[in-house]
Amino acid sequence: MYVPSHFAADQDAIQELLSNPGAANLVTSTERGLIATLLPFVYDPVAGEHGALLGHVARNNDQWLLPALGESLVIVQRPDAYISPSWYPSKAEHGRVVPTWNYTTAHVYGRLVIHDDPAWVEGLVRRLTTLHEASSAEPWTVDDAPARFVAGQLRAIVGVELAITRVEAKRKLSQNRPAADIDGVIAGLRAKGEPDVADDVERAQQVPGRRT
Repeated sequence: MYVPSHFAADQDAIQELLSNPGAANLVTSTERGLIATLLPFVYDPVAGEHGALLGHVARNNDQWLLPALGESLVIVQRPDAYISPSWYPSKAEHGRVVPTWNYTTAHVYGRLVIHDDPAWVEGLVRRLTTLHEASSAEPWTVDDAPARFVAGQLRAIVGVELAITRVEAKRKLSQNRPAADIDGVIAGLRAKGEPDVADDVERAQQVPGRRT
């Protein structure tokens, strides 16, 4: 991934992104070519030397059956948004502005491990459920469903673990713009109804090196 120095994510930003991955694309190179599946993941920072991303695929998905050739890749991404040059005060000053796109992403590389084990998969499902139900006033748990039903569901999925070997991460959040333009981007995103990206732009400026 091309990462200019002013868009490089620091370790804290990487840890925050991996700890809240939502769904991400698992990409493997196989004898049939590239295969990709969008999956929810849980980040385990203490698994192995660099941590691991844990998820599951449908048993009928060929991706887990085909051996991965070399490293596999998980592409993690936060909300992204179009950035209009009309939001920059500098547009009125000199007009030398163009549209761009803001985003935060990580390319997480590693060794893919398959877990065809109901106990492992049940533990993962419980972790995923706990993570995503945490904000609910009445969180659903696996135990709310009949045990026989849960057992049948678990037999239909297979666990996958990406044992992380390296991470390339990028935060392209207007850090290369003057402070007034950045403020214009934040205001423009909020007015457009994209507060998540606006918040990311705002947080990216609260580190040393902000342009003024």
